[in-house]
Amino acid sequence: MELQFSKSQDGLIPAIIQDAETGVVLMLGYMNKEAYEKTNTDKKVTFYSRSRQTLWTKGETSGNFLDVVEILIDCDQDTILIKAKPHGPTCHTGSDTCFDEVNKSNTDFLSYLEQVIKTRKKQPVEGSYTNHLFNKGVNKIAQKVGEEAVELIIEAKDSNKDLFLGEAADLMYHYLVLLAEKEYSLEEVIKVLQSRHS
Repeated sequence: MELQFSKSQDGLIPAIIQDAETGVVLMLGYMNKEAYEKTNTDKKVTFYSRSRQTLWTKGETSGNFLDVVEILIDCDQDTILIKAKPHGPTCHTGSDTCFDEVNKSNTDFLSYLEQVIKTRKKQPVEGSYTNHLFNKGVNKIAQKVGEEAVELIIEAKDSNKDLFLGEAADLMYHYLVLLAEKEYSLEEVIKVLQSRHS
């Protein structure tokens, strides 16, 4: 798809930069044709500075480069979306993003929860439900995963969002406990999914 640089008076088009992993919008800059071609070739985000009237590669002074993962062009061919991997904070103020947001996905909580579960296995806490499951063994844990899956299926047939999400959370929790009992990790499961996607 050919970008329409000629649509704008100054030959610049907006480029939205999004973290390829978290989906958080990091910043907005502008590119002319030369900046776009350099970005495409070098795989590092390069903008055209309107104040300095020159190209600048994000991170050339700070070291906080934006490595290009994917470039998408909108339907009007006059806006770019770049999914990138940031090397440190994106904003010159030191913030993760130019919108003063923390660049963190809510899915990171799954990693945190997985670590809590693994810690419970190694260092049991009296009265902990997680340790109660571990004490019952793999068969009981697997049975609980099955029960929670059935309860989720039942809720899927209705329209109660809260009940459905509650059962989905229960299933996810027990699934993580089962992975820990088997001494496998969520990362290993993700790698299998990634291998099937490519």
